Amino acid sequence: MDGKRGKLLIIGFGPGSFEHITQRAREAIEECEVILGYTTYVELVRGLLREDQIVVQTGMTEEVGRAQEAVRQAEQGKVVGVISSGDAGVYGMAGLVYEVLMEKGWTEKEGFAVEVIPGISAINSCASLLGAPIMHDACTISLSDHLTPWELIAKRLEAAGQADFVIALYNPKSGRRTRQIEEAQRILLKYRSPDTPVGLVKSAYRERQSIVITDLAHMLDHEIGMLTTVIIGNNSTRLYDGKMITPRGYQRKYTLNADKQALAPHQRLRPENEPWALHSVFAGEQEQQAEKSYTRALAEEALGKLYGTAPESNPLETAGFVQESIFEFAVSPGVANKKITAQQMLVLAEIVGEKGTMEYTPHHQIRVSVPTVKPEEITAKLRAAGLLVQPVGDVVTLKACDFCDGEKRDAIPYAEQIDELFGGMQVPKELKIGFNGCGMACYGAVTEDIGLVFRKGKFDLFLGAKTTGRNAHVGQPVAEGIEPEEVVGLIERILRKYKEEGHPNERFHKFFKRVKEIEGFKHEDAPVRVLVEAVCGD
Repeated sequence: MDGKRGKLLIIGFGPGSFEHITQRAREAIEECEVILGYTTYVELVRGLLREDQIVVQTGMTEEVGRAQEAVRQAEQGKVVGVISSGDAGVYGMAGLVYEVLMEKGWTEKEGFAVEVIPGISAINSCASLLGAPIMHDACTISLSDHLTPWELIAKRLEAAGQADFVIALYNPKSGRRTRQIEEAQRILLKYRSPDTPVGLVKSAYRERQSIVITDLAHMLDHEIGMLTTVIIGNNSTRLYDGKMITPRGYQRKYTLNADKQALAPHQRLRPENEPWALHSVFAGEQEQQAEKSYTRALAEEALGKLYGTAPESNPLETAGFVQESIFEFAVSPGVANKKITAQQMLVLAEIVGEKGTMEYTPHHQIRVSVPTVKPEEITAKLRAAGLLVQPVGDVVTLKACDFCDGEKRDAIPYAEQIDELFGGMQVPKELKIGFNGCGMACYGAVTEDIGLVFRKGKFDLFLGAKTTGRNAHVGQPVAEGIEPEEVVGLIERILRKYKEEGHPNERFHKFFKRVKEIEGFKHEDAPVRVLVEAVCGD
């Protein structure tokens, strides 16, 4: 083999539409003197070919011949392109070409140049049309048993099903191969719910594109052929507005007013937020016991299906293998009450147990994080014990004083009403309402996003405090002497404007500065702090 006389380009051109062919793939096709490909593939890129290029078209089963011919042409000093749809390295021609090169003793140092140009594989192009089904771990399995024994394909289906991979099935069915897709469905139904979302995409991004979203139980009711890619969701994949969505993480964090509580960046890697990681797996005897429980649960489930009986409870749940979710919330003895009883602490401790966590916050709440499959039972127990349970995250929270142990009680009804109406309201960024029952304001209402101070039977209002940073400042006093019957409606209008017009993650003081006016209250910049150098050491 003469060294470096030719060049062999193995080109993946994506799903077939010109707009999804990479610039490098276009350049490679233009560079070639000889193009080799399956007839259908050549027709898909016909518009990019030149008249002076030699085009060699062969049938579907002649891949080896194409690879051998490509190598021969490159040995003769020509620039040769072997084209594949999707990515040439995923069930494409790249591996076969390298096998031929290996047989010939080709080396990169002494032989002609070889370059693999990547393209968009079917798993990616089809997933983009279905929504976001492969956001978590996914695998590809070809159901064609022409080159791979079916026994091995079946093992891979078993393993992928048991490991809860999102699965993309390539070559699912042909005129002669019809049972393979049926067997694949049968195997996966052992590990997936019949309601598991399934996407069937035929000829992605081509003229005859077809998209069907169905479920695992009914996928065979639809047309499936060699041009179809089948994407099967995992146990967390959901349908939303005609799209398949697989959450990025398995475990969801619940609040009281939302399905999901996003983790802040600094919280993502805490051990309590990733209970599946190596730091918290079973060890030794516990691991063996867990494996036995899991095996027994599967056996009980199989027997129930065999004899047509259903267990009274989910055997996997009995074995402890149901995916729990992290339930996050805040607990306090009340709006004005700051005293928690021993009995309430016992109830809370029982709920938190060994797996949960409790954290006392500067806002006179206990923040709780506990794994559970039944968050509503937890809230019911805590409320029955007389505790106030509220959401956490980017929500409205009321921080009230203790009203001098209830001696200055005139403003308490207004504090409780504001908390009842607006506590837990979703807003662009966490917002604190400070509420003080007298002019002393000893609980620091003026240092919160919205401050209310009850003085001489009326309310003073402060907006836009900034509690941290070098330019921290108290809220701007915007109104004095607001009548009590007007204050709740005023707070509602302020919160509604922030909720509707605030940018994501925009704190209230920045929002006030940006919009310049809220309910007639105009923003004023906080006074600039002047640093004075001391004359003496005092």
